[in-house]
Amino acid sequence: MIEFKNVSKYYSDDCSALKEVTFSIRPKEFVSFVGRSGAGKTTLLRLLLKEENPSEGEILVDGKNIVTLKQKEIPVYRRKIGVIFQDFKLLPNKTAYENIAFAMEAAGRLEEEIAEDVPQILSLVELVDKADNFPCQLSGGEKQRVAIGRALVHKPDILMADEPTGNLDPLHTWDIIRLLCRINELGTTVILATHDREIINALSKRVLSLDRGRLIRDEENGRYIV
Repeated sequence: MIEFKNVSKYYSDDCSALKEVTFSIRPKEFVSFVGRSGAGKTTLLRLLLKEENPSEGEILVDGKNIVTLKQKEIPVYRRKIGVIFQDFKLLPNKTAYENIAFAMEAAGRLEEEIAEDVPQILSLVELVDKADNFPCQLSGGEKQRVAIGRALVHKPDILMADEPTGNLDPLHTWDIIRLLCRINELGTTVILATHDREIINALSKRVLSLDRGRLIRDEENGRYIV
């Protein structure tokens, strides 16, 4: 599904975020990217989301080089990818239901679709009883589950999570990780970027380790080693 071929990203002659990174991710796989701050994890996700272009190399998704996408093709491409952030990025004046519905409205979805899909998504993220709560009335873990629900509105093939538990306590952290595993089991490719050693070692899934922009390790059932 995803293939990086000798991808490098330079911001200046003496500032490189990624250096000749090559890997592939199979459909329905759960992959974690690990590394210290500045290792290149977020840059890699931004390239995959087509927020930036590589300085060198190719990025293929479903066999198509996304580097060559025209501007008008990018919104359609991005619907394949759901994104979860560390800081939730919820609309404070909208309820949990409305935050998810708004993402569908912005994409031009019909009211009938929204009325049918949003309750299903709330059920998946176990927030049916919090549908009418505003973000200020939700715990950190509940806010992140709303954010995950919002990321799922387009039924994406890929779900990217950039440090999704960075602002959460241990209890809510594991709620989010279990939910990501469940979403993966339902057939979505999950890409997790984190520096949480405990999560990585407990998952026992594929781990790709980055160090100063280089891919230094790629292990099935991997552990956090950087």
